[in-house]
Amino acid sequence: MDRDIYREVDEVRDEPAGTPSIGGPNRRAILLGVGGVGTAVALAACGAGTSSAGSGDGGTVGDGGTSGDGGDGGSTGGQASNDLGATSAIPVGGGKVFPQQLVVVTQPTAGAFKAFTAVCTHEGCTVNRVEDGLIICPCHQSAYSITNGAVKQGPAPTPLASKQITVANGQITLD
Repeated sequence: MDRDIYREVDEVRDEPAGTPSIGGPNRRAILLGVGGVGTAVALAACGAGTSSAGSGDGGTVGDGGTSGDGGDGGSTGGQASNDLGATSAIPVGGGKVFPQQLVVVTQPTAGAFKAFTAVCTHEGCTVNRVEDGLIICPCHQSAYSITNGAVKQGPAPTPLASKQITVANGQITLD
C-alpha cells in the first residue's frame, strides 16, 4: 500500500506517522472520553449535595430531636409560596428549613424569629436541619448560628445571608 495514505490517516487519527490504522478509537478520543467520564462523576458528586440530603423533609428540629412534620414548606403548583406557616412550628432554640423557598427560620429566644438563606456558602448545598442552636449543611457539615447566621464550623467561608420575614397573627411570611 501507499505510505501517503497511512500518513493522512495517522494525521487525522492523531497517531504517529507510520502506525497502521486498525479502525479503532485513537488516543485523543479515548482520553477525551475518560476525561468526560471523570468530569461527569465530579459534577454528579457535587450536584448530589445540592438537594436537601439527609432528612430533607422540611421537618422541624430543635435540641437535637426531629418533629418530622413532613411539610413541603407550603408549595403550591410547583412554585414556592411565601407563606411559611405558623410560628408554633418553629421551636424555641431551634428552627425549620423550608427547602422549596430555600429559607430557614429560627427562633433563638421565645418570640424572636430570624430567617436566613438555606443555601450553604461553601458549595451551594441546601442546609437540612437545625439542632443544638446550629443550622447544619449535610454536604460538608458546615454549621451556622441560629441567631445571626455566622459560621460556627467550616468549611463555609461566610455567614448565611439574612432573609426578610413578616410575623403577624401567629403566621410567618417570607417578604
